[in-house]
Amino acid sequence: MADPYSILGVSKGADEKAIKSAYRKLAKELHPDKNKDNPKASERFSDVTRAYDLLSDVQKRGQYDRGEIDENGQPRSPFGAGFGGGSPFSGGARPGQGGNFEFGAGGIDLGDIFDGLFGGGAGARPGGPGSAGRGPQPGPPPKGANIAYDHLVSFTDAAKLEPQRITMRDGKTVEFKLPAGAVSGQQIRIPGKGAAGPGGNGDAMVTLKIGKHPFYERDGDNIRLELPISLKEAINGAKVKVPTIDGAVMLSVPAGAQSGTTMRIKGRGFAKKGGERGDQLVTLHIRLPADMAALAALAEALPDDPNIRSDLGL
Repeated sequence: MADPYSILGVSKGADEKAIKSAYRKLAKELHPDKNKDNPKASERFSDVTRAYDLLSDVQKRGQYDRGEIDENGQPRSPFGAGFGGGSPFSGGARPGQGGNFEFGAGGIDLGDIFDGLFGGGAGARPGGPGSAGRGPQPGPPPKGANIAYDHLVSFTDAAKLEPQRITMRDGKTVEFKLPAGAVSGQQIRIPGKGAAGPGGNGDAMVTLKIGKHPFYERDGDNIRLELPISLKEAINGAKVKVPTIDGAVMLSVPAGAQSGTTMRIKGRGFAKKGGERGDQLVTLHIRLPADMAALAALAEALPDDPNIRSDLGL
């Protein structure tokens, strides 16, 4: 991927608002739903999302600007190339991810070190139980180290569990499936795709990062969307077109709808364990017309409500 600032078309001194504005403009232009017959647009959309993901994260942006990580968020350290940014002793785990700290599961097993030094298992170590009268007891040869990868998943791919492809350090591409309810920071193990070792290859440990979307937000297994409606639609009620990750649907807005009202579209959220999907939650926001004269005339015709703030004790 090229320089993220160049991809979004912003300067290195751009503030958060400018970066977000540039991303939204490009994301709407390049979104796969609008470019189904243009694979290059889909590739650019992925690059734009990756660039925004990096620059919208204050810590990552600082690391990139200082040259500590590259455009893909990978360490520039020479040690990062050999072990995927992780410690060679951690089996692909990163600091703070204690659940993935594994001796003997692709990292270095202390037992194997002793076996190599003393020619056997615990019974053959100097001073160990049963050390007398026993011959060498070699342990199994160790596997190679695990290799850590970071993989950005688009918002819609994560919701619909679209198959993913990732390029390994040897240049080969591997396809893998996303688990239901996938979240950022979750790790996927791809067996046998790590470093080579006497006992076979280690594993690839893929850390997922779910990308942002220009107008959807995730809420557990549900997806939230803020939908603008006109004052006329709110007063009279209307059938309005609403985007979902599966394509647009028609939503019936009831007459007299209020701003802040949330409506539910079943089964248009994130995939759940068991095969079901969450819902899309649509929050209505009334936009007043720009014609102030017409608004003033309408306001004159409307009665005042003296109890409108009674719930506030006023």
